[in-house]
Amino acid sequence: MEKSVAIGEKGNLCEEWLELQNGCLCCSVKDNGVKAIENLMSKRGKFDYILLETTGLADPGPIAKLFWVDTELGSDVHLDGIVCVIDSKNANKHLDSTSVDELNSDTINPLTRQVALADIILLNKIDLVGSNSLEMLKTKIRSINGSTEIVETTNSRVDLNKILDLKSYTSSNSLRVDEMIRNVESFEGKTHIHQNVGTVTLQVPDGISRKSLDDFVCQILWENVLRDRNGNTSEIIRMKGVIRFGDGSLAMIQCVYDMYEFQEVSGSASEVPPGSRIILIGKFLDTTALNYLLHKCIDSGNGSLSREDLIEN
Repeated sequence: MEKSVAIGEKGNLCEEWLELQNGCLCCSVKDNGVKAIENLMSKRGKFDYILLETTGLADPGPIAKLFWVDTELGSDVHLDGIVCVIDSKNANKHLDSTSVDELNSDTINPLTRQVALADIILLNKIDLVGSNSLEMLKTKIRSINGSTEIVETTNSRVDLNKILDLKSYTSSNSLRVDEMIRNVESFEGKTHIHQNVGTVTLQVPDGISRKSLDDFVCQILWENVLRDRNGNTSEIIRMKGVIRFGDGSLAMIQCVYDMYEFQEVSGSASEVPPGSRIILIGKFLDTTALNYLLHKCIDSGNGSLSREDLIEN
């Protein structure tokens, strides 16, 4: 059982308890986590916004997947975005560290993973660092996640409009995602040296079939055929993009780790500039290998590709 919510009601604090069979929220299965929040909402009514704060070493990916609920499920809870707060005075040394949690065999340190998944980064304590150190840190952040928005803060003071109602996981934000993709190319290829984590932008041919793109995504997320030229297996942490399909429809693609979906864009489709692009953030990403696999999936129709095929090309 976890004490998780303290609600202010006319100046009085009303504490609620959410019972989770598996212990903490991040270790709970999707149904329990979402149901616990919904049960609280049924008691207190709908909330304007729900903020979940993780520990400093937490991986936000599993929690994002927990609340990434399809609209067909009828849940009143949906994932809006991931905000990462960075201590600008100490972050440089932590981003350079290759140490990992002894209980986790992953070679990506926690801060790097948080940066990779963030939709918004609050760069805090900027009053305690010099301009050169701050620019160095921003360069490191961009080399990991070229698509995130960086907001500089002191004492974490920030306009709430910057961090609320982001719509980072909904098709209504397709214009922002498209603009973000077009602005990210200047950071492409600047991989974070110590962790081999970086951002890659793929130009996707307009008119691609849903099957070809689905085959491509399934192979890089689930079948582990993608490797860089040194033979290292790639890992996708986050993916987002705007795609124009052959049937004339426009859709957003969203992905966190091994979970992804296409979301139809309606209404604003004519306002989105032409072109289809995908941003991939992950480890050991090779632009040439990704492009080869994408076009192989388009050309072959069934997307069949062996590891040997990919490495040879």
